[in-house]
Amino acid sequence: MKKQSRGLVQVYTGDGKGKTTAALGLALRATGQGMSVIIIQFVKGDFTCGEHLFAAQGHPFEIVQLNTGDSFAQSWEELRSTTEQSFAFAERAIRSGGYDIVILDEIFVAVSKELISIEQVLNLMSEKPENMELILTGRGAPSEVIERADLVTEMVAVKHPFTKGVEARRGIEY
Repeated sequence: MKKQSRGLVQVYTGDGKGKTTAALGLALRATGQGMSVIIIQFVKGDFTCGEHLFAAQGHPFEIVQLNTGDSFAQSWEELRSTTEQSFAFAERAIRSGGYDIVILDEIFVAVSKELISIEQVLNLMSEKPENMELILTGRGAPSEVIERADLVTEMVAVKHPFTKGVEARRGIEY
């Protein structure tokens, strides 16, 4: 597989559904083209998500979630340790140059919870190898990141069944 000549920084943000889904779609497309992909998840639920189950079946790409608990049920102190470990793992993955695409899923949630800083994210963006595509997802992307990114997509919540009490559905929301 010929490496990309120039990788970009993409941001998927906003209050609408589809940020992780868009990143996973890109991972599928890239894997189909013979590219190596790693997805590092930050503040997420447990491992029953469809993407984990799919990746475990055929290993088309690597998904790393160092937090083994449900992030939404943990205290800030509990999240901080695993978030720091996840960020260090992401730094190593990016610096290694061993991946064509690195996806940092829900990294902006970690920033909004002050588990990592905007400066750490900006530094990581600067360290990206020239031919690597870096995808950052999560609600509330900081303006500094948006300004520096090459592509920014904002998912807008126009209508969602959650507002009518419909709970998350297996295979659709997770």
